[in-house]
Order: sequence, then C-alpha cells, then structure tokens
Amino acid sequence: MEVGVLSMRYAKAMIEYAQEKGVEDRLYNEFFTLSHSFRAQPELREVLDNPVVSVKDKLALICTAADGNGESSREFVRFITLVLRNRREGYLQFISLMYLDLYRKLKHIGVGKLITAVPVDKETEDRIRSAAAHILHAQMELDTVIDPSIEGGFIFDINDYRLDASIATQLKRVKQQFIDKNRRIV
Repeated sequence: MEVGVLSMRYAKAMIEYAQEKGVEDRLYNEFFTLSHSFRAQPELREVLDNPVVSVKDKLALICTAADGNGESSREFVRFITLVLRNRREGYLQFISLMYLDLYRKLKHIGVGKLITAVPVDKETEDRIRSAAAHILHAQMELDTVIDPSIEGGFIFDINDYRLDASIATQLKRVKQQFIDKNRRIV
C-alpha cells in the first residue's frame, strides 16, 4: 500500500477518534513533538524498523519521543499500540505529519517559516505572525530560523508561497543580469 494513503487513513481515523473524545489538542502536541523527534533523531526510525526490538520497548521509546518525561495520553498510547500491533511503525513519522496537517486544516491554522541572517526580536516576530494571520484569516504557527548564508534580508515561507527578500538572492539576480547583458554584447 502506498505510504500516503496508509498514513492518511491512520491519521484520519485518529483525528476523528480524538474529536469524539475531545483530546485533539493534546494529541496535536504529542504528534508535533514526535515529528520533531523524528527529524532531530534519525536513529529513532532505524530503531523502530529493527525487528529485534520488542513492541513494549518500541512503545516506551515512542511515548518518550512524544512527551519526554511527561506521561502520554491514554488515547495516544492506544493508537501507538494499534500501529505497533499492525506492524506499521515504519509509517509512524508520516502518520504524525498527516495528523498535524489534518489538525491544522480542522482548526484553520497556517504554517509560516521566517528565515533571517540575524535573530529577530519577539515584537517583530509577533507583528509578522499577526499580519500573516490577518491576510490568511487563520491562526499562524511561525517557525524562525537563523541562516547566515542569506547575508541579510529575510525569506518568508507561508503555506506554499515564498517571499525571498534576501541579499544573497538579490546578488544572484544582479549577477545573472550582468551575464545576460554580456552575452548580448559579444
């Protein structure tokens, strides 16, 4: 079965169950942390794919990755147990990402990413978040990343759109214009 179809089925079932129980917000936080754990620790996926590791150990590992030292919700543990029982732990990263997408659509939450060369103060970050929320008519989750390679300015990704006002990109454009102009002269 295709990864996207399987992940969507599990995530859709989970969000419907969570809405029924009224715990979709708590599960969102657990899946959000779990997806960040998968990104930060690629070894986590390798351990889950390892057939030598017992189901009990995998469950404990996943719960720790989702909550740290906190206690996982009963619904989350039941869902992970179902995934492990059906031997779908290899798809867990994609299932968690699908759950996040479905939750954001359900709650009208937009996702933005602000890339700058230097750290941005909290006031500016809040202004950007509120302006984007006003334009999209939705709440905003804003992730800020510091990347010195853009040399200045900013890059703002929101949903599927990108506003690139970085110095590095502007320099590339000027360089390309000079190259194009020189080709016409020769």
